[in-house]
Amino acid sequence: MDISEILKPEIQDFIEDNRSESITNLALQENPFPNLDYKIILNQIEAKKKSKDKLPTWFSKTNIVYPAKVSVEQTSSEIAANFKSTLVTGKFLADLTGGFGVDCLYFSKHFETVIHCEINSELSEIVKHNFGVFGIKNVHCIVGDSFDFLKSTSERIDCIYIDPSRRNETKGKVFMLKDCLPNVPENLDFYFQHTSKILLKTAPILDITAGLSELKNVKNIYIIAIKNEVKELLWEFEKECTEKIQIKTINFDKIKTEEFNYVFNSLTEPSFSLPKKYLYEPNSAIMKSGGFNEISKQFSIDKLQEHSHLYTSYELIDFPGRVFEIQKTILYSKNEMKENFVNKKFNITIRNFPETVETIRKKWKIKEGGNEYSFFTTDLNNNKIALICTKI
Repeated sequence: MDISEILKPEIQDFIEDNRSESITNLALQENPFPNLDYKIILNQIEAKKKSKDKLPTWFSKTNIVYPAKVSVEQTSSEIAANFKSTLVTGKFLADLTGGFGVDCLYFSKHFETVIHCEINSELSEIVKHNFGVFGIKNVHCIVGDSFDFLKSTSERIDCIYIDPSRRNETKGKVFMLKDCLPNVPENLDFYFQHTSKILLKTAPILDITAGLSELKNVKNIYIIAIKNEVKELLWEFEKECTEKIQIKTINFDKIKTEEFNYVFNSLTEPSFSLPKKYLYEPNSAIMKSGGFNEISKQFSIDKLQEHSHLYTSYELIDFPGRVFEIQKTILYSKNEMKENFVNKKFNITIRNFPETVETIRKKWKIKEGGNEYSFFTTDLNNNKIALICTKI
């Protein structure tokens, strides 16, 4: 891809003028610039569209060049990148899997020098151009294999950052770290020859226990959610770390930032109760963390049942998740359901319940939406119940 062609004023104007248009409709039109492959122009428009909410700094800047849309889809959001950059500081950071450079941009605010190592030469060229647009001078783009880069440098690195590729040619999507590129479990000792601190980004689908079975020297695991959707796991390693592993969850919501931390595998006994006045549903980052017993202990609230992961109290508390006032608790029976649910409108959630939301709606003719909420779950006596609630 010739960056200079994309940067021609008439091409940039066309991209800007059509960033709100349907890509499908644009694809049916004749290419207004015959000297440039129309697919390249359409990719610029589509990638720019995808960056609007995820990468507002890139979206709002002129003369930004975008790579294939998959690179934009897989990159960190600015919210996540900014958070990660606050965890480390120093003279020298090496990003071994540079990608679109979003993480590098934010790390550059906390390090004197940042290396953006990228095996894809075209992507590296794009990132170098974009950093020039931003006026960033302390990020150096290197084309090549990160393993070769580390072998060639004698300088001590304060922090190594890695975001392994979760795809390969033979297996498609992969879920074990050993199957990713680079293979972090296999190369961990090699990395520690060059640094004492490593940050590893992984997909939210990776099971924490499975990840720990492949790794060592893990100090902290950050579970990063945005608007109650887990976006990534961030693993922090320290050379010769022997401390207990800390699980740290953070949810960047519209109104507030919710945080919850605990020691992994801590032997905590929760308290249990039948539904009281208020109901609490943990946010998605906490649900991913598995710290269900710790929730009960730290917030002094009761679990409804061992596997329900819903909590209750008489007094209202500030809680990292959704909070409801319970209006009524009913047994899941034909008579109770007919009286309280048939032909009515509810937002339904199930937790530790044998039927799906779709089955419940169809079975009891419950309409979707409205201002009332219902949780179908199991109580401490193993009774199937429905909680009718209003959201706080």
